[in-house]
Amino acid sequence: MSKTMEHAGQLLIKKYFEENGIIKADIDSFNHFIETELQRILEENKIIEPTIIPSNVDEFKISLDKIWVTKPEITEADGSTRPIYPVEARMRKLSYAAPIYLEVSAHINSVQRESFKTQIGSLPIMLKSKNCHLHGLTQEELIAKGEDPTDPGGYFIINGTEKAIVDIEDLASNRFIVEKNSTGISKFSGKIFSEQGSYRIPHMVEKLKDGIFYLTFTRVKRIPLIPVIKALGLTKDEEIMQVIGLQENSEVIINLYDFVDIKDEEEALDFISKKVGISQTREIRLERMAEILDKYLLPHVGMKPEDRLMKAQNICKYLKHYIRVTNNELPLDDKDHYMNKRLKMSGELLGELFRVNMKVLIGDMLYNFQRIVKRGKFPSIRVIIREKLLTQKVYSSMATGTWVGGRTGVCQRMERLNFLQALSHLQRVVSPLSASQENFEARTLHATHLGRLCPSETPEGGNIGLRKNLALLSRPSQTIDEEYVLREIKKLGLNMAR
Repeated sequence: MSKTMEHAGQLLIKKYFEENGIIKADIDSFNHFIETELQRILEENKIIEPTIIPSNVDEFKISLDKIWVTKPEITEADGSTRPIYPVEARMRKLSYAAPIYLEVSAHINSVQRESFKTQIGSLPIMLKSKNCHLHGLTQEELIAKGEDPTDPGGYFIINGTEKAIVDIEDLASNRFIVEKNSTGISKFSGKIFSEQGSYRIPHMVEKLKDGIFYLTFTRVKRIPLIPVIKALGLTKDEEIMQVIGLQENSEVIINLYDFVDIKDEEEALDFISKKVGISQTREIRLERMAEILDKYLLPHVGMKPEDRLMKAQNICKYLKHYIRVTNNELPLDDKDHYMNKRLKMSGELLGELFRVNMKVLIGDMLYNFQRIVKRGKFPSIRVIIREKLLTQKVYSSMATGTWVGGRTGVCQRMERLNFLQALSHLQRVVSPLSASQENFEARTLHATHLGRLCPSETPEGGNIGLRKNLALLSRPSQTIDEEYVLREIKKLGLNMAR
């Protein structure tokens, strides 16, 4: 019986690795970046409007319509292009990369005048991903192409060197976490990183000795929370009490009493703008403050004026959680619990890199266009796109490992001393915390690591507990679009009106 069980177990494990592979999540992450994220980044920067346009034109726009990536190819010295396989890239010290194509159109006075496809650069392709020539090949076909049939893929080839992008463990964005402060004016602070597109904005809620709740985000430092809620459209004290939902809580009543003179949104915006230090006329002051609230306050909830009420309700929800934790009704949030963590895998990290460099490319296009217009000519947009710019920036980051946001060591040379070490390197997870600081709690083994992270594979010395490895059978799930989740739970009976 036990032999049968053992055989069944071996069969199950074998089948699991045949279907999933050890680094399937990383490959899925890269595929998601190519198929979905690239187009989403383009949508964020869809319309480009130059400030300097020819005098005979009233309105000029450049529209970025579509982006796609093909399979890796090489351009030889004679100008001919042909597919390239990883083995050739390694031998000839080349990069295993595929061209990125962009569909661009020019609109003069709202009429489309020019539309064309152009290459805007090359993107390194992950081995065994959908855009790789090795995708879906059998063992015999892989051997015929000069590849090791047991090689898992999941890495890149830059100038002939095998490079692996290391997964980064970070605090989950858009989650409100209350922690106890060892120093500072407030005993507790509630923090949330609000992330939407290229925005990642830290927010902090705290209660000072005067009993007032304060909010800090971007350049807005410590402004009272109640006027912010009123500026977002929840103006009646009774409504605020109902949304917070703590009945006759004295802390909330004290805060409401302090700002009882603020009756409507305009007064609240005026009060905040004075606190922030905007010193223009009242009209401009209100406009600027409203823009700051729309753009930088909880961008993940929305960035349009119609999202303000939802933002107010979210702030009330955070305030309720903060009050309950500070009054010992709820335990403190655990930053080391894996529920409050997220892994940034290859696709997401490349998305960050591409988003920043896309903005650089657009800035360069605008500069080239406006420079030619100043000379009295009207350039074709085909002329203003520099193909090498994006390629150089991406290659540079992947070759040196220096990423956007000042992170280093994100992309590392693959360790190939033996097969197990290569697998271990592809499974590595790095914490952004500094190795020189103590961070005792972050280094210890947490119960939520079970089945997700290997309990024993971590280096000795300074990096202990900060550099970890995924467990063999762990499968990180991919990000799911929020709109899809909302749609599904509405079908199950969610009533948004409540």
